Amino acid sequence: MAFDPATLTFNEAGLIPVIAQAEGSGEVLMMAWMNEQAVARTIESRKVTYWSRSRSVFWVKGETSGHVQELVDLRMDCDKDCLLAIVRQSGPACHTNRRSCFYTSISEGSEVELMSPE
Repeated sequence: MAFDPATLTFNEAGLIPVIAQAEGSGEVLMMAWMNEQAVARTIESRKVTYWSRSRSVFWVKGETSGHVQELVDLRMDCDKDCLLAIVRQSGPACHTNRRSCFYTSISEGSEVELMSPE
């Protein structure tokens, strides 16, 4: 059966959350947003393309930093309202130059930094 991005459930802003996960290790790298066209571009190009809410433009991951996300697999959840992008990540995924955006743990009421910038 052919996939149509329009069958996904987008929020009131026309966006769907996307979790990027590293191929092989399963490490959660980041979370961002896509609109319908970003989903289509990602599938077509195999380069993960997000929608920047702050700049209102498409954002091909790694276009300026060189830290590219090559799409391995794109999965949707049972409600079709969240996506999981399995990616081959080149370099850090986080704009802070860390491997993952999830580098801070909340432990016993404190913030604990789990990794330093690369």
